[in-house]
Order: sequence, then C-alpha cells, then structure tokens
Amino acid sequence: MQEETKDDKKLQWLKIIMLLDKYRVLVIFIVLLIVASFLSDAFFTTTNLFNIFRQVSIVAIISVGMTLVILTSGIDLSVGSVMAFAGAVAAGVITSGIPFPIAILVCILVGLIMGAFNGMIVSKGGVPAFIATLAVMVIARGMTLLYTQGNPIVISDPGFRFIGGGTVFGIPFPVILMILIFLMMYWVLKHTTFGRYIYAIGGNEEAARLAGISVDRVKIAVYALAGFFASVSALIYTSRLMSAQPNAGAGIELDAIAAVIIGGTRLSGGKGGVMGTLIGALIMGVLDNILNLMNVSPFSKDIAKGLVILFAVLVDSKLARLKK
Repeated sequence: MQEETKDDKKLQWLKIIMLLDKYRVLVIFIVLLIVASFLSDAFFTTTNLFNIFRQVSIVAIISVGMTLVILTSGIDLSVGSVMAFAGAVAAGVITSGIPFPIAILVCILVGLIMGAFNGMIVSKGGVPAFIATLAVMVIARGMTLLYTQGNPIVISDPGFRFIGGGTVFGIPFPVILMILIFLMMYWVLKHTTFGRYIYAIGGNEEAARLAGISVDRVKIAVYALAGFFASVSALIYTSRLMSAQPNAGAGIELDAIAAVIIGGTRLSGGKGGVMGTLIGALIMGVLDNILNLMNVSPFSKDIAKGLVILFAVLVDSKLARLKK
C-alpha cells in the first residue's frame, strides 16, 4: 500500500512537471504582462502594444526560420548578415529605377539562395552548422559592406514604405505579415509530411535516413526557408527606415536564437514549435519595452536579455532531467 502511495505521488509530480513543461512559456509571458502593467501605466495603451508588435515582427519572422533550423538540430548564425545583404540589394534595385515589386522578388531570391547555400554546405559538405553559417555570416557581411561601400542606400519610392510602415484597418502591416507567417508555418509543422520530416531529423537523423527520408533535401529546404524569412525581415526593416544600412541585422541572430530557446524549442532538435517561438519573441519585446518605459540604460538591456536566456535554458535543462 505504501509502495502504491509513493508511485501515485511520483506520477502526480510527473504530471505537474509535464504541465509546466508544456505551458511554462505562456505562464512566464502572462506574469511578465502583469508585472509590466504595474511598472508603467503607459504599457497597456494601444499605441504601445502596437509598437511592441511592430518592433518584435522583424526578430519574430527571422525566428521562424531559426526554429526550423534548430528543430533539425542545426543552427544558423548568418541570418543577420543575410538580412543586411538582401535589404541592401533590394535598396540598390529600387534606386536604380526598377519598380519596387521586382526589388521585393530580388530580395527574397537573395535570401533563398544564401539560405540554400548554407544548407548545401551543411548537408552535402558535411560541415558543422555552426562553422558553416559562421563563415557565411562573415561572407554576407563583407558582401554588404562591399555593395554599399559602407554607406546607407536611401530609398525615395514612397510605395515601398507600406511594407514596414503601412497599416490595414489600423493594424500595422508587419504585424499582419508576422501573424500570417506563424500561422502558415504552424500548419506546415503540424499537418504536412515536410513538417514531420523536420521533427524526425531533429529527433534522430540516422533513423530518419534509414526510414527513407531525404535528409539532405530537407536540410537544404530548411536553411533556404531561414534565408527566405531573413529576406522578409530585411524588407520590413529597410522599408521602415527607407534606407539600407550596412550594419543592419547585427546581432539579430542572437535575439532569434534567444526567442527560439525561450519558446521551448530544444537546442538538440526534435522538439518545439513556432508558436512557442512567437511567445518567446514577445517576451523579449515586452522586456525591452518595459526597460525603455522605465528609462533603464541601454547597456543594461543586454544583461537582462542574457539573464532571461540563461533562466530559460536552466529551466529547460532541469525539466528535462526531472522527466527522466
């Protein structure tokens, strides 16, 4: 009887741990919102909330691609540099007199090609993702500086401004775009063969290969999508500033990785999803906004972000051990 009681208690604790593991990101986000409402009266105003979503949209969209890569047990350090180069090329095309819709297509094509190049190096070349994407990060940043000659490329076409600054029924267009992308990728991961392949590769790559999955093709597609989403973020960022900045996207890959980790996707791959990433990105955005409203020094923001990331990783590690 005593043995059964011990087993029952262990089972109850396991259920609690699994529940915490499933909803911890949402709980953290809700607690953060409550704390923010007490810290500043300006936080829950419509203007401020839209501002948070608008600011978060760039990192969040890049984080979608990062989620896919990490789910396959990879990493992509090049997304910030790819974003900068794609934005610079788009700006260059527009300033040369070509209509901006064509510039949008060129920008997206640049992101896809550079992302696919990452995937080729990782899958076909057998180079570890960290090293491959680190090299592409440096190459893409150098290409950006060479293309722009280290100077901003100013855009004068007023139609291009809509992507980063326009609204639809009062809602910022980048926010609508972000939501549509997350919903689309949620469906892809949950209801398509491609999505199942991504989880299978992250769970056990060799087993996935033996099961007949074309691991190399899936990886190339995943890295290409990471480049695609980097180019979409480039369009929003460049449109908002109406110029391409040589240093655009510097450090954004770290924010994207942070959003993915905080959102509950395992760095080892095979577990997680884009909706957790969205909440992770919002947590980072709300934290940043609170610090701004409280006039906290910009130098302190990185410390706060680092502590949040460390806390998320520690919680994830602790819950993983408790479930064993």
